[in-house]
Amino acid sequence: MSWPSHRTEACAWNPRNRQGSRADRTLARVEVSIPPYIADLDYAPAGTVARAHEDAVIAVARLEAGYGVHLAPLGDFLLRSESVASSKIEHIDAGWRAFGKALAGGKASDEAQSQLAAVKALIAMVDAAGAGPITLDGLLAAHRLLMAPDYYTARDSGSLRNVQNWIGGSDYTPIDALYVPPPPELVPELMDDLVVFTNRTDLPILGQAAIAHAQFESIHPFTDGNGRIGRALISAILRRRDLTRRVTVPLASVMLADTSRYFTQLTGYRDGRADEFVEYVATAAIHSTEAAQDSAQALAELPALWRTTVRPRANSADEALLAALLDTPIFNADTAQRIAGTTDASVYRALGKLTDAGVLEVLSDSKRNRIWAATDVLAELDALSAAIGKRTTGRR
Repeated sequence: MSWPSHRTEACAWNPRNRQGSRADRTLARVEVSIPPYIADLDYAPAGTVARAHEDAVIAVARLEAGYGVHLAPLGDFLLRSESVASSKIEHIDAGWRAFGKALAGGKASDEAQSQLAAVKALIAMVDAAGAGPITLDGLLAAHRLLMAPDYYTARDSGSLRNVQNWIGGSDYTPIDALYVPPPPELVPELMDDLVVFTNRTDLPILGQAAIAHAQFESIHPFTDGNGRIGRALISAILRRRDLTRRVTVPLASVMLADTSRYFTQLTGYRDGRADEFVEYVATAAIHSTEAAQDSAQALAELPALWRTTVRPRANSADEALLAALLDTPIFNADTAQRIAGTTDASVYRALGKLTDAGVLEVLSDSKRNRIWAATDVLAELDALSAAIGKRTTGRR
């Protein structure tokens, strides 16, 4: 169906300092993109787009019904996978082991802390959407969580930008930029309009989520963190519309598998090709939920495999730790003792036994905060991302 394209407008360029090349220093005007207001627009996919949308909704519902209830740990697993993949799109990749250290409260790299912050922001947005309407205040609060690890970006977090930003091109001006969002004075009104759109209940669910994401990226309301908050908005809308209750659809892994296609699709939305972007997100949902079902099955089989490998005694610390590994795959000594409910000596013997058996690996050997992780769960996180990438690039 038809969807309004963005319009362009020439604005004066008045930087505080003239820096960069001669072209940067002499730039006087810049073409900005003005997204349409969408709060009251109708959207109804047809033909192949409608079929893809329906198949995607069924696939997500199947994942939720088949595994969301019976395999509770899958919820945390997919949420972390989605947040980490979203961070990787922004070239933030600490690796699972460093991320695990941050998750368990250990000393970790800046990139790992940033990935953990993305998890916290996604949790905040999804939980808020499950409890009530999506609000601008909620988006700003999530942005504060996302930016918290970086002192410099944290100072400007949790508020809409008051400067002109752009994507690509020069570091100093929007010259040769790939995309120049609307000027800052239009951002509050455009965001209010978008929030109304996100809370409607008369739109196809995935279509609404896809368009809201594309519109958010077009507005680019923050100086940094737009991609991660914008992708989290998809998950928030799926929760708000009750399509998901426990699971998170790992869509970012699809986008990560072919970032050039993802950005091309966003450009198409700005040209009015909303149908194409909705079909892209719907297809991504199908690929990612199929792979997530395979991961769910693999995770469900792990406890029996671990018990066969370790052969724990009944009511032992080994048995207690094994039973908790899917729920808590990364933990420190204090958490292990709380799970086992026994003495330090017994817990450390059990941890040593599980480590020797290859069920656990030590992520951090710090005397003050040693951290362990379930090797098979970490491996499955990588396997899920790889499987989604294979499905994405192999089925176009």
